[in-house]
Amino acid sequence: MIKSGHSALVLGEAGAGCDEFAKALFGKCQGEFACAIVTYKGSTKQFFQAIAKQLDIPTEAVSDDEEGDGSGKPFTVDELKEEILSNLTDDTLIILPESKRLPASVRYWFEDAINQGAKLTAFSPINLGKDMFLGMLEVELDLPDDREIRRAMEEEADRLGLHITKGRLAELQTLAGRNQMIARKVMQREKLGMKQDRVEHTQYVVIMPVIIAALFSLAIVRFIGLGTGNRGLYIMGGVCLVIAMALKQLGNVRGARKRLGQ
Repeated sequence: MIKSGHSALVLGEAGAGCDEFAKALFGKCQGEFACAIVTYKGSTKQFFQAIAKQLDIPTEAVSDDEEGDGSGKPFTVDELKEEILSNLTDDTLIILPESKRLPASVRYWFEDAINQGAKLTAFSPINLGKDMFLGMLEVELDLPDDREIRRAMEEEADRLGLHITKGRLAELQTLAGRNQMIARKVMQREKLGMKQDRVEHTQYVVIMPVIIAALFSLAIVRFIGLGTGNRGLYIMGGVCLVIAMALKQLGNVRGARKRLGQ
């Protein structure tokens, strides 16, 4: 994709080997492209300074003072963006091992960089489907096979000084799925003597049952209105009851759910 002039979005869950792939890609493309590999860690200025330094782009204005030492004033973030953008070519490749955490202002800048001709390879667990991601070719990273998971577990056991039989290793491997990160966590739990359970991955708390329970509680008002002859309370309680029953049915809708490594 890169050699044919396209930018690529590589999709892969946490622990699937995205970091290793990004580093390998950087090493392979260094001789052919002007490459930079950088991860956003909260500071926009440091992020763009890292890109500029790897691409041999100035990060400060050149100005000769009275003593002629040639020292310059560091660029502001906006100046740094413009300086990098003006130096990008068709042979520029920027690799982002973790693109999901990028703020909107940085993603908009990468849109301009892609339009300038630079190539971008971004790694993310999902396709956000907006700004810079819209024009990128999407490819999904395959999960590691069983041999790679076994090797990751053996390496982690060696690092921890954990002596483990092949039979126990095979038993623990069933808990790791096809995810290297979980495989290492399984070995760490084994080292600590913790109970080994299948690792689940939850990113949110479902509050739908709380909402439904609250609406069902309001349905009591319907019976109060019926007993007191208050039509307003009767109607409001009936509406709350119908809404609660509808939400209960909608709450049964489930999308595709996968554990990490499946």
